[in-house]
Formats: sequence, C-alpha cells, structure tokens
Amino acid sequence: MFTVAIARPEHRELRAGALTGILAVAVSTVSSGVLGMRLLHLSGAYVPKVLLVFAADAALVLLTLPGAHRFVRMGAANQVTIVRGALIALLAGLLGEQGGHATAAAAVVVASLAMVLDGVDGWLARRSGMVSAFGARFDMETDAVFVAVLALLVWQFGKAGAWVLLAGMMRYLFAAAVAALPRLQRPVPSTLRGKTIAVLQMIALIVALSPLCSVSVSSGVAAAGLLALVLSFALDVMWLLRRPPLHVS
Repeated sequence: MFTVAIARPEHRELRAGALTGILAVAVSTVSSGVLGMRLLHLSGAYVPKVLLVFAADAALVLLTLPGAHRFVRMGAANQVTIVRGALIALLAGLLGEQGGHATAAAAVVVASLAMVLDGVDGWLARRSGMVSAFGARFDMETDAVFVAVLALLVWQFGKAGAWVLLAGMMRYLFAAAVAALPRLQRPVPSTLRGKTIAVLQMIALIVALSPLCSVSVSSGVAAAGLLALVLSFALDVMWLLRRPPLHVS
C-alpha cells in the first residue's frame, strides 16, 4: 500500500515539482481527449471521464510521493509513469462509449505506446540513480490499472467473453488474499518470469483488442495470456506458502 505522508516543509519542493509535471501532462491529456472525441465521434462525457481518471491518479501521486520518495525531485522515471497514467486515462474514457473499428484501432495505438513506455520508466530510474519505493509501487499499480482497463475494453468490444475480466482482477484478488492470509504477508521477489508474463499479458490484450483479429483469434490470445497470468500468481502463492511465517509467537 501507498503511505500518505504528513506535510513537511522539505516536501514542498518535491510536491511543487510533481504538480508542475502533472499539470503539463494534464493539458496534453485534455487536448488529446478533445481531439479523440471529435475524430472518433465519442460522447461529450468522454473528456470528463478521462479527466476524472487522471485526476485520481494525480491525487494519489501528490499525497503519497513524499512518503516513499527520498529525492527532492520527482524524476524523469516517475514523470514517464504519469504520462502512462494519462494514456491509460484516455483508454479508460472509452469505457461505455460506442465505437467501431476506428475506435478500437485508436485504443490499440494508445495502449501500445503505454506499454512501450512501461520499459522506459524503470530504465530511466536506474540510469539516473533515482530508484525509490514509490517509483516501484507507482509503476506496479499503473500496470495493474492498465491491464484492468484493457480487459474491460476487450470485453466491451466483444472480442472475448466476460471471463477476460479476470485478467484485470488478478492483481486485486491477490492483494485481497494477502490481506486475509498472514502466511502471504511478505514481499514477493521480482523475477524474470513475473516481468515476462506481465508484459505478455499486456501484449495479449492489445492484440485481442485489435480490429484486425477475429473474435476467435482474440479470444484464444486473451485466454493464453490469462492462463499464463494465473499460473504466475499461483507460483507466487506457492512460494509464499513454502516460506516460514514472518513472525513466530
């Protein structure tokens, strides 16, 4: 969980810099939303939905950044993750919208850009020496929301059955299991397997969303991605259950 930091003088510079970056991205997001609404003939509710999602993301950043980020600047890596959040907000705004092939194609382009940037933020953090607990958690939660939105869009566009929504729920079901079972309450080490399957899940959902794929192909690809994701979480749970409890009374 993110930790909300108590306001302190030393946090003002960090929050001010973060707010500047967020506002710059917000302006671009609104412009992109208005353009998308006109080109794709979306409803007037599209831009407000986009702004609502982005505002929630921005509020979380401003509230929790000082508590887990040990630098006085937000850093380029976290700024890239904010841009990813804006792209995800543009995708989330499509939920509930009526759209055809053009809308699905636009969603694939935006989603592909968001996925590519997922590999940029971590690289920037390591290169700049600004790796932080906040950045790692921010990236992970952004990934979880991204997969959830993609799964909802795949279902909304009729490219797979309601079962595809499980892909977007897995991260939150795992979190609920961790909260309920003390044996699972320890950090899971980052693994190449976990990172690879996370990327493959995103790719599978983006491919499934593509208007170039038939429903049968989309369903098959989405099912393969979901199976790999379930297996990955199952392996994490098995690893946790094999470990001794953190606190022995």
